Amino acid sequence: MTRKPALSFWQIWNMCFGFLGIQFAFALQNANVSRIFQTLGAAVDDIPVLWIAAPLTGLLVQPLIGYASDRTWGRLGRRRPYFLAGAVLTTLALLWMPNSRALWMAALLLWVMDASINVSMEPFRAFVGDQLPTSQRPLGYAMQSFFIGVGAVVASLLPYLLAQLGVSNVAGAGGIPATVRDAFYIGGAVLLGSVLWTVFSTREYPPEQLRVFDEAAAPAAVPVNRTAAWRRGALWLLVGLLGVALVHGYGLERELYLLAAGVAVFGLAQLWLGTTRRGGVLVQVLTDMHNMPAAMRRLAWVQFFSWFAMFAMWIYTTAGVAQVHFGSTDPHSAAYNDGANWVGVLFAAYNGFAAVAALVIPLMVRLWGLRISHLLNLWLGGAGLVAFLLIRDPHWLLLPMVGVGFAWASILSLPYALLSDNLPAEKMGVYMGIFNFFIVIPQLLAASVLGVLLRVFFHGQPIYALVLGGASLLIAGLSVLRVDEPRPGA
Repeated sequence: MTRKPALSFWQIWNMCFGFLGIQFAFALQNANVSRIFQTLGAAVDDIPVLWIAAPLTGLLVQPLIGYASDRTWGRLGRRRPYFLAGAVLTTLALLWMPNSRALWMAALLLWVMDASINVSMEPFRAFVGDQLPTSQRPLGYAMQSFFIGVGAVVASLLPYLLAQLGVSNVAGAGGIPATVRDAFYIGGAVLLGSVLWTVFSTREYPPEQLRVFDEAAAPAAVPVNRTAAWRRGALWLLVGLLGVALVHGYGLERELYLLAAGVAVFGLAQLWLGTTRRGGVLVQVLTDMHNMPAAMRRLAWVQFFSWFAMFAMWIYTTAGVAQVHFGSTDPHSAAYNDGANWVGVLFAAYNGFAAVAALVIPLMVRLWGLRISHLLNLWLGGAGLVAFLLIRDPHWLLLPMVGVGFAWASILSLPYALLSDNLPAEKMGVYMGIFNFFIVIPQLLAASVLGVLLRVFFHGQPIYALVLGGASLLIAGLSVLRVDEPRPGA
């Protein structure tokens, strides 16, 4: 065979089913970790810094896992060993986190959990590109979005449902509510079971067959311009060090150290690339980043503004809704925990609408194309986030979740459909990992500046983080117009 055969519906179902469990764990994390941090004594202003583990681990782990999985072949195949290893580690973290008795322990377990989720998640994106011909990739990514929505609905609702069944929803001194603890236990079982289903119900093409199938030409090897890399590195390092000095000298918010340090570290990596004569993983990843396809460069801005918005929503919705719609900022009060549970319902709702949107988006693409469909969905999400400021009855907050759900389903599928046709099979994993930079960097920026922006411009009110997220989605929608539609595939 010289062209990939089309897979049946149930074959695509099986290969994507593991995403149900991965998103189950991810949704439990997104909906409950801020609550856990506040229960263990974290102030609202400290939440972005504590959350920094999540995007930082993705930045480090995904390109390395992608690079490694491109070069793996064994009894379980190419990508499946990483699905399984990540699922086992994530399950252990899910079982341990709700038993945390100290804030530092919960923060450390968030780091472990997110790293493990990334070990599983990154190869799943490449898995679709490996297994499906170009014509079926939008369906494959839409199927992943469907399972993401279904898994997240159930996971987000779990604490609320358990409370309705009589499980205690109030945390004792220094403890986590039983509703959250039991939800994490259930999540561990769902994650491991669904990933095992995909591991044992699918097969993979060996690397030599993928090279025959390859529908995107591998980019020509471009040698590193060491002089340019050294100059870029010196400039980025200087800017980062200057930023650290300004934050220290003027006593600015400590979150800004993170932003300045990130700039400096990137500069050091460029300096190292410009001076080293050695090969290896880091050199290859940095070189591939500089040689990335043009479509990926244009999509970077779309991803940047999209994920800045989502991160703002994930970390500030609980605090914002509890304060504005339930009238409490005390994480040990009944009103706050009622608000936190309602946020779980809202997160379940937007993920449920995302599952429905995953069925509608292919129809939108046929009518309007990938770009216009993504723009419309992002604008629906932006309007939904801004509406949190205008709505006062918490029950009516379900309405803007429709727009957020369509945006979320679109973010999880259409950028990959726009990109995957431009990626060679032999570098599918590493480029998907590099693409994750444009998901992680905006989250790092959000963790660095959102707390500062809220204090300086919005009197520390967390609800305005959602307004900023809404504006960011509107900008993301405009940015997608710069991206070309992929060429018609087989």
